[in-house]
Amino acid sequence: MRRMGVCEEKGSGVDKVVQAAEEFQLPAPDFRVSELHTSVVLFAHKSFEDMDRNDRIRACYQHCCLRYVMNEKMTNQSLRARFKLPEKKAEAVSRTIRDTIDAGKIKVADPEQASLRYRNYIPFWA
Repeated sequence: MRRMGVCEEKGSGVDKVVQAAEEFQLPAPDFRVSELHTSVVLFAHKSFEDMDRNDRIRACYQHCCLRYVMNEKMTNQSLRARFKLPEKKAEAVSRTIRDTIDAGKIKVADPEQASLRYRNYIPFWA
């Protein structure tokens, strides 16, 4: 498939899908892995308020992963920008970050950073 130009070797396809979902304000794709195959479910646009807790956690985790592979760290501000939310919605984004930490998907980049305002986050596997 690589020789036919259908796929690539460097493995950036998932990154491109996640980035496109963010650009078009779509809910995060749902990657489903089974024993024999992997499938990806793409969703139509939903506003932040219409997303359920799982949608928000998945979007937060994927945003954090995307930032990490771009050599950046996720912040409350970057996640608000991903959802195109105003600063007055910072608490809702903070709640999503807490939920994602509780789900074990992300962690604080510098545990010694006491200030919530300047906290950065990285994926759990980093």
